[in-house]
Amino acid sequence: MATAIFAGGCFWCTEAVFRMVEGVNGVESGYIGGTTANPTYKQVCSGTTGHAEAIRITFNDAVVSYADLLDVFMGTHDPTQLNRQGNDVGTQYRSAIFPLDEGQRAEAQEAIDRANLVHGGKVVTAIETPHEWYPAEDYHQEYWDGEGQRNPYCLAVIPPKLAKLKKGYGDKMKPA
Repeated sequence: MATAIFAGGCFWCTEAVFRMVEGVNGVESGYIGGTTANPTYKQVCSGTTGHAEAIRITFNDAVVSYADLLDVFMGTHDPTQLNRQGNDVGTQYRSAIFPLDEGQRAEAQEAIDRANLVHGGKVVTAIETPHEWYPAEDYHQEYWDGEGQRNPYCLAVIPPKLAKLKKGYGDKMKPA
C-alpha cells in the first residue's frame, strides 16, 4: 500500500473522483498545510488556519501508479485556478500536491510539467511540504455516497468531475 495527498478544492468533490479509481483502497477527507492544531471545518473554511481541504488516498501501487493518480488529479480539477475551484474561493481551496518523499516530489513536478503542456503553461498547482494531516469530521467522509447526492452544490460540481474521469481515464476506473 502507498499513500498520496492532494488538495484540489472541495474535498467532497475530489474524494468522489478518487473513490472510483481502480487500485484505490481508501480516500479520507481532511486538512493539511496549516498552522492550527486539530482544526475544525468551520475554522478551515474561514481561511485563517492556512490549511487546505485535501484528500489522503491509500492505494495499491501494483494496480495504479502514483503518476496515474497525479494525472487523474490534474485532469479532474482546474489546476490553473489560484486559490479557488469554481465558486469555492480562498487558500483552503488551493490546488496542491503534498509528496511524502523525494520520489513523489519528482513525479509531482513531472505531472505539473505534463499538465502545463495541456494548459499552455498556466498551471498554478503547488508542490508543498507535507504537514501534519488532520482527518475531517466524520460527516465529511464518503460524503458523495451519502448526503452529497442530495446536496445541490455536490450535484452541480461532482457529476462533471466524474464525467471527466470517465472520458479521460475510463481505463483507470473500477468496474461498475
